[in-house]
Amino acid sequence: MRGARRGRRGLYVLCTVLAVGLAGAVLTGRHPGGAAADGADGADGRGATPSSTAAGHTPGAPGASADPGPEKGPGVFSTATVSGRKVGHGRVRRYKVQVEQGAGVSADTAAREIEAILADPRGWTADHRDAFQLVSGGAYDFEVKIATPATVDSICGAAGLHTHGEVNCDVGPQVVVNLKRWNTGSPEFPGPVDQYRALIINHEVGHRIGHGHETCPGPGKPAPAMMQQIDGLRGCVANAWPYDARGRYLGGPHVP
Repeated sequence: MRGARRGRRGLYVLCTVLAVGLAGAVLTGRHPGGAAADGADGADGRGATPSSTAAGHTPGAPGASADPGPEKGPGVFSTATVSGRKVGHGRVRRYKVQVEQGAGVSADTAAREIEAILADPRGWTADHRDAFQLVSGGAYDFEVKIATPATVDSICGAAGLHTHGEVNCDVGPQVVVNLKRWNTGSPEFPGPVDQYRALIINHEVGHRIGHGHETCPGPGKPAPAMMQQIDGLRGCVANAWPYDARGRYLGGPHVP
């Protein structure tokens, strides 16, 4: 994240633009102690510039829905009723998934998709230090909310973040995902929308477990999941995963 800022309670508020970013500020990701601001691949945005992509089908995102979903909802969320077993080794971070009512997305289906991302052998559990568990109630470490653009603006705006109906934010214990981005992906990511969703989750969770931004390690190599891919790939190939199938970390030089 570019220009991390600390609030009164020592929380870093971070966001990442999921939509097509203009050259303005772009933010995303959370650090263990709170939130931080950054211009990432496509996860959320704070102080972000609105996407230049019109609502509807997003070019370059095969499999993306032609319908971005409603622009506004009631601001009331349904919590996924499904839960899962712990995946990974080490510190367990419990999370729940919520979807705004009327969004047209099943909370249980979204929860299972997010659970599969975090359980994938190419994900963060490959570090053998971090574990995750989907819960439907009780104590939890963070929640993933999928919300309409207007509700994202409301939640993020309450923390001083400006998402302009286009991007997401990560604030407090919440990763707030813009329904439009969840449904349509981003033209900056030339792959299926489910892989773009994986990039969103992996980037945000990467910040939560202590990873900062990285940049391209070399032409033709996979872009790190912690790279601000929305700012350009710098010769790398778009990639949603922090590790490859052999368990090798797909990292790059640290970005101060």
